[in-house]
Amino acid sequence: MIHLPTHAPRRLYVATILLGSFLLFLVQPMIARIALPRLGGAPAVWNSAMLVYQALLLGGYAYAHLLGRLTPRAQGWVHLAVLAAAAVFLPIGLNDRVLPAGAEPAIWVPWLFAVSIGPLFFAVSAQAPLVQRWFALVRPGEEPYALYAASNVGSFAGLVAFPLLVEPLMPVTDQRWLWSAGYVALIALVALCVRLLPATGGQDRSDQSEIDTRSSAAKPTLARWSTWIVLGLVPSGLMLATSTFISTDLLAMPLLWVLPLALYLLSFSVAFASNRTLADAITRYAPVTMVVFGGILMGGFTTTALLAVFIALMVLFVASVALHTRLYRLRPAPAHLTSFYLAMSLGGALGGVFAGLVAPVIFDWTWEYPILILATGFLMPQSYLAQQLARLWLTPRSRLIAIAIYVVVLAALFLLALEPIANDRASPFLLPTFVAVALLGIVAIGARLPYMVVLASSLALFGGLQALSLSIRSDARTRSYFGVYTIADAPRRRTLIHGTTVHGVQLAGNPTRERTPTTYYVPGSGVGRVMTLAPALYGPAARIGVVGLGTGTLACYHHPGQRWRFYEIDPTMVRVAEGSRFTFLARCAPDAPIVIGDARLSLERQADMTLDVLALDAFSSDAVPMHLLTLEAFDTYGRVLSPRGTLAVHISNRYLNLVPVVAAAARARGWHAAILNYTPDVYEEDATKSAWVVMTRDAAVFDAIRHDGGEWTDIRPRPGFHAWTDDYGTILPLLRF
Repeated sequence: MIHLPTHAPRRLYVATILLGSFLLFLVQPMIARIALPRLGGAPAVWNSAMLVYQALLLGGYAYAHLLGRLTPRAQGWVHLAVLAAAAVFLPIGLNDRVLPAGAEPAIWVPWLFAVSIGPLFFAVSAQAPLVQRWFALVRPGEEPYALYAASNVGSFAGLVAFPLLVEPLMPVTDQRWLWSAGYVALIALVALCVRLLPATGGQDRSDQSEIDTRSSAAKPTLARWSTWIVLGLVPSGLMLATSTFISTDLLAMPLLWVLPLALYLLSFSVAFASNRTLADAITRYAPVTMVVFGGILMGGFTTTALLAVFIALMVLFVASVALHTRLYRLRPAPAHLTSFYLAMSLGGALGGVFAGLVAPVIFDWTWEYPILILATGFLMPQSYLAQQLARLWLTPRSRLIAIAIYVVVLAALFLLALEPIANDRASPFLLPTFVAVALLGIVAIGARLPYMVVLASSLALFGGLQALSLSIRSDARTRSYFGVYTIADAPRRRTLIHGTTVHGVQLAGNPTRERTPTTYYVPGSGVGRVMTLAPALYGPAARIGVVGLGTGTLACYHHPGQRWRFYEIDPTMVRVAEGSRFTFLARCAPDAPIVIGDARLSLERQADMTLDVLALDAFSSDAVPMHLLTLEAFDTYGRVLSPRGTLAVHISNRYLNLVPVVAAAARARGWHAAILNYTPDVYEEDATKSAWVVMTRDAAVFDAIRHDGGEWTDIRPRPGFHAWTDDYGTILPLLRF
């Protein structure tokens, strides 16, 4: 007979919950790495995958909640059976099934993920609420919610371990076995926890009176459950919105997406910690942070991007701690613990759906960011910062005077802001406006309505009105799942900006200027020289493919008789290039077909030796589609190119040195390769520095390109650097600081 151990080791539960959360956050980027070469990078694929993860997580939390109807020991045995049954799917990975021709990704991809990792993900996702419930049973009188802080430490560790340790050190095959070994260890830890569970009994033990005297000890009402959902939704959405806002308006940089998610997870650890000092201090002064810095971020800070990123991350962390602290204060007694986490999980899923799926469709800019900042200001706990300020807002006469002052000052600030916005220039009153808004906001903390008015005014004054003016001009900006595209008109030129990166410039004034290649594609650039030489190398009927449409600039190297084809993953980009604002395609290659979808998958379906030149222009500062630079991808390029064909790879990048990747692939597959780092002359209009690597298997073609002009340099593999494959690749050795 097993007796109830009232002093069961706490570290067992901490270890179990840490390992489960670690595995949960390690599996998502790992499976993405496995799936990318097979499924491509189209939004329909990854949106479907995200929905599968959210559905499985919700399912796991719901399962943990329903399991509470059984006796404690029965809960343990059922969960062990679920874990054992899911182990049949080890080692973790994707099913070998391939996407059938004509299959709808939005249906097929969820099915593939569900049958491949669904049982394992479902079983592990139930870990956090279950282990906390069991802890409450065997350690009566102790607070189980502190274990949720440990859970998020595990999640944080899994999140950062993949890009910093697991991916750089292990091929995908070894990653799968590492995760599988962790899963087996988790089963062993769960079995130990189950041994400690009482055979019978419920959660409501008499010696839990200190915990159960909380006001939330009764069964949660619908209103309370809804509050939990909303408090889970807003920080989850704000985390994704911050990631989008940073990469769109502030700084596009690899791995930057890790920081918002990491801070979001750590906010749970602070808010649910046993020691309340830090959480309470951050929560008390969170309204100050929001009103002082939340609005000013809307200005963009493009000249001080790193400072702006720091402020945006600070705002996210403070907001998340404040809202999660309110969640903690509204937590129920352990009897309703799983219901609480189910509501939180549902809110987190809804926040992700709103910011990740809905917002890119209904908004033309990152409007979800200011919306969620406002929601944070409304929901976070507030208290007057001083007794005098409390009297100001609680005394009727002084409140009326304060309201009148606020109306006059805010009206004056808006009047001062309208003229610069109308003329598209910076306001000369930015600093006085910032000081005034900050003071008004700090004084209003505790008086929620005035505070919200000041916060909304701050968002409007420091960028919201300017963003709204662009949104009203329906042709100036558009958005897709790949980011925000803004078209900026200037005398004699038009520019397409994708986030913080210039995507194309077209000269204006006459048809000749409109047909002039610009930016990275000028005649002196590497790709410009290849395209100019193509008729001499491959004759008047040369077959040319371009991966990455942009504004269609390269189309203006088209000659009559040549057969061109573009490959573009983003349908919104196609609409921009084919629209009336940019005319490269219309004037230079109006009949060139555009293949929409992931370029690697499209080329894999293409017949052998159907291209003479292939230009690869699909890499930006914040996102490098690794599957386009693996040996398997270069095998595809080699197959679709003729034996004398030329591959031009654009590797201009502010933060990554991609030369070692291309050089290693060239050596592994026997290609000749040279790089042209082009710096334009001062008189070249709208020409940009660029780096293009040209590769070919034909020595005569290689010599012709190298001796046609330009300072070409042979590239050599970096010692110790291994070529990327579908099984292994890391960007860490390539980062530029």
